[in-house]
Amino acid sequence: MRSQFSSISLLAAVSLSLAACTSYIKRDEYDATVQELRAADRNLQSQIDALRGDLEVRFGDYDARFTQLQGRLRVDMTTHFEFDSAELRGQDRPVLDDFARVIGEYHPDVLVTVEGFADPAGSTGYNERLGQRRADAVRDYLVSQGLRGDRIRAVSYGEAPNRQVVPGGWGPDGEPNRRVALVIDFRGAG
Repeated sequence: MRSQFSSISLLAAVSLSLAACTSYIKRDEYDATVQELRAADRNLQSQIDALRGDLEVRFGDYDARFTQLQGRLRVDMTTHFEFDSAELRGQDRPVLDDFARVIGEYHPDVLVTVEGFADPAGSTGYNERLGQRRADAVRDYLVSQGLRGDRIRAVSYGEAPNRQVVPGGWGPDGEPNRRVALVIDFRGAG
């Protein structure tokens, strides 16, 4: 009986060992996968670097700042709004025209998120809606300039304190808070 139990235990251990081997990844397969991932990261980084270079050349005359994030490029531009308004100013249209030209010509498949902001002068709910109207206005303008509507989304951060350029600033001091920012996302771009 003991011998039969030992044989069954040994057979079970061998079966488990063999079953575990079926999910084993060979070292060369692992290395190849890692190399593919690294190549994809390098490709993504080169796309981001190329777009950043294109935008920096085009926006040299504008007050634009670029921040590189994981798979994204954030563009803070001088697209601001009058107090309690979601209407694009004429002086902001040229920078949006240039932005649309660069994206449309060189990077039409990226995903652009237009982030709308407000100063804290109104209620939180009102500022959330105002930030959305501002983001929608810029989104609609970019689409009217030829960018694909399915590749541009608009979101609002309203008066979010952690997103204010001038904390608590409103009225004349709050113009930097009444803005949009553009985020270019390469993830999922075709």
